[in-house]
Amino acid sequence: MMERRTQNENNPPENIPFNVEDSIFSSNLFLDDDGEVILTQTSDRLSWKSVESVLNGQDPSSCFGIELVSKSETTLCFSDVYSAEFIDWGLVHEAAFLGQSFEMYRFTIRGVQKSKTQPSVLVPSFYTFGHKDSQTCQMWINRINDLLNMDAERPKNLLVFVNPKSGKGLGCKVWETVAPTFSQAKVKMKVTVTERAGQAIDMMSSITSRELSSYDGVVAVGGDGFFNEILNGLLLSRHKCSYPPNPTELNHPVENNGDGPVLDTNVDIKDPSDSGEDESPLLKQSTDLRTGDDSYQTEAEDVDFSFPNEKFRFGLIPAGSTDAIVICTTGARDAMTSALQIILGKAVCLDIAQVVRWKKTSTSKDEPCVRYAASFAGYGFYGDVITESEKYRWMGPKRYDYAGTKVFLRHRSYEAEVAYLEVESEKKNIGPEKESTGSWTKGLWSLLKKSERVACRANCNICKTKAGHTSAKCPSLQPYLKDSRWLKSKGRFLSVGAAVISCRNEKAPDGLVADAHLSDGFLHLILIKECPHACYLCHLLQLAKKDGNPLDFEFVEHHKTPAFTFTSFGKESIWNVDGELFQAHQLSAQVFRGLINLFASGPEA
Repeated sequence: MMERRTQNENNPPENIPFNVEDSIFSSNLFLDDDGEVILTQTSDRLSWKSVESVLNGQDPSSCFGIELVSKSETTLCFSDVYSAEFIDWGLVHEAAFLGQSFEMYRFTIRGVQKSKTQPSVLVPSFYTFGHKDSQTCQMWINRINDLLNMDAERPKNLLVFVNPKSGKGLGCKVWETVAPTFSQAKVKMKVTVTERAGQAIDMMSSITSRELSSYDGVVAVGGDGFFNEILNGLLLSRHKCSYPPNPTELNHPVENNGDGPVLDTNVDIKDPSDSGEDESPLLKQSTDLRTGDDSYQTEAEDVDFSFPNEKFRFGLIPAGSTDAIVICTTGARDAMTSALQIILGKAVCLDIAQVVRWKKTSTSKDEPCVRYAASFAGYGFYGDVITESEKYRWMGPKRYDYAGTKVFLRHRSYEAEVAYLEVESEKKNIGPEKESTGSWTKGLWSLLKKSERVACRANCNICKTKAGHTSAKCPSLQPYLKDSRWLKSKGRFLSVGAAVISCRNEKAPDGLVADAHLSDGFLHLILIKECPHACYLCHLLQLAKKDGNPLDFEFVEHHKTPAFTFTSFGKESIWNVDGELFQAHQLSAQVFRGLINLFASGPEA
């Protein structure tokens, strides 16, 4: 077999480095099930052609009118390659219809391709090449791996947590399915299978900055709640910021324009202060880490590790009950897709909401307690469903359907007051048609709103526009305070929800808010006012419908805001923060734009 080079006439010795980035190299090799091909490598891709097609000028993709699997030329970008490995002496087959095979040295190139039926799903692909000379095989392996190692975005060392009880209890099985792919990509892993609730948050909060800096990221194998544990373990101990306003600070109306009281924006943004003990098992071991107090010092504090942190990414391999975060960030609820995006070093920024509880009950003292959320925080219906579902854990994910039905039939509403920061740029989205009770104007408004939707997709232009994080005094709110005002909504609510992302899942294909983005710096505040049973059912049915309009009802308020406060009155529900229970009488929340980086690329169209 002949070998051709445009540069480097001789094979470089395998232990001497060479500049693979500037070289173009080609060899004649045998491709398993395809026959002899010319394999060519450039700085950014591999490609191969059948020798027969080159010599005869023919396309071997068909024979006697029958189309074959083989194509005249195949291209594989290095961005889609994750390993090349030697597999020793063995058989390499010619084209399937010829039935011949040869013994030679072989190596396999592993890559990624999109599923033909689902554009967001990634599947592994591999190609086995052979050559009579083992050094030729080894040279190709070295060249490919050298190019892959030059990609600084790809993780080399990961911290992995597996929740064996997530979803249907298949966390370990899911990890066993994808773990060999990480090994093939030569990613080092420190794997911990958790044995109790709260173990992940304890470990992440106690890890030193020096040790954390030795990893390229942390991966959660589990559901949204398990991801929330790991997120809080890191952010509670390392994210230093000011709290959003306490609801009691926003009780001085300055004018009334018919939309509710307008509140003074000249409120002091509090610095973090000592917080009281939280009874939640999730945060029990970490209450002293929420304060931002200089008295807390990790070992080897000379290593700077703070957020946002572009070098350290979070990963999530779905094994939960809903897996909304994975669906919103990869477009698919598929463990292998998530694993491959992690291995290839994909990155997308993600907004994170900081939720601060000021009072646990109406009689409690002010003792701020912090929780972070990556997807959703909800009160009323959403909290009641989680509370009810705890009684039926033995049912697995089906417990949410059962609990949801019971809570819906109760149709319980709660009195509360919500204040939200109105953003000047969002006023254009609220028109007089929205206020009208006429059905034709309501329908017109729905059509206009639907046409304005810009769904978040891979390489989203909205998410690419980054906001600065340089202000130490509440960086997420500071840009809005000058031209914004606080508005109030008070009454009885079936639910109060704040979506950080669209929260797409298998039961809500477009999510709670179809046009929510991964990193736009806004919360979507959804207030469902008390309404007849049938009306609320219509809202839920629209939520479960593809291209539905769940927010276009008169009893639904939807506000795009960077912050809000909440106070309950009378009988209380409980908050659901990323699937975890959080009791609060007084609460406030703010969003931090692009606070973390995720191993994902965003959903495909």
